[in-house]
Amino acid sequence: MKIALDVDGVLADVIQSWLNHNNSVRQEILKHQITDWDFWKKFEIDRYDFYSELNSCWENWTSIPPTEENLATVTKNLSDIGQVDIVTARERSTDSFVKNWLEHHNISYDNYISVVDGPMKANLDYDVFIDDSPLNALKFLENNKNVILYSQPWNQHIAENTVHRISNLSEAIKKLN
Repeated sequence: MKIALDVDGVLADVIQSWLNHNNSVRQEILKHQITDWDFWKKFEIDRYDFYSELNSCWENWTSIPPTEENLATVTKNLSDIGQVDIVTARERSTDSFVKNWLEHHNISYDNYISVVDGPMKANLDYDVFIDDSPLNALKFLENNKNVILYSQPWNQHIAENTVHRISNLSEAIKKLN
């Protein structure tokens, strides 16, 4: 089995690092208020500024918390099921920071695949995608791909009858077994 595992929002809670930055320079935003993928529009934040700041968070990768405890154990268990590749959408300039973060947290994976845009992941050959993006989830479904949606405030509008939803990665292992 080939498993595509996302980073931002599934392994790394980079949005928390971005919120820490944002809340020091703008109106305070709490994580539960981020109910849409493009939430920055609702808060009148320029798209370029948001993505630039999000990428900058990776420069200080040691401050990015994991989404949950025991990711090293869980990703090891996931790799016992099949090939686990990190499949992420990002600017190439952040790849080294992400790889450092993965190594620091002892994340088990076989290959590191970076694409320019999230929905492009759906063109890749994987048996299942574990992701948090509602846009990616819809694209996976359009392409008849299996998707396990890692629950986040910004993907709650995706109906559970169309995807397998999890609140932690251990649940993905149960679903895949």
